[in-house]
Amino acid sequence: MIELVSAERCTGCNICVAVCPTNVFDPAPKAIAGALPSIARGADCQTCFMCELYCPEDALYVAPDADHPVKVDEAALIDAGLVGSYRAAIGWSPQTAARRRLDSTFRLLKGL
Repeated sequence: MIELVSAERCTGCNICVAVCPTNVFDPAPKAIAGALPSIARGADCQTCFMCELYCPEDALYVAPDADHPVKVDEAALIDAGLVGSYRAAIGWSPQTAARRRLDSTFRLLKGL
């Protein structure tokens, strides 16, 4: 279940809003500098990890337990390397740029 939109990392690009298949987020208002997308319908999250996968800033944390929300500590998650870790595990991190060009699904990000 989606648990965190990091205020420290999020740029308000709203890619998470665009890729979420269950409409969990409300978009960040473009007129407000520093505004973040909000988790508006967290109970609708299906733990598909699409938002975390497509987030270019590694600003999201999806907890693997889809049934119950959990209390999270942003600093502890960042220190543990868990924020955005799914994206890295799939191979879409900045360190894997050469490999991800081979992944046709990554090209979908270019259109968002």
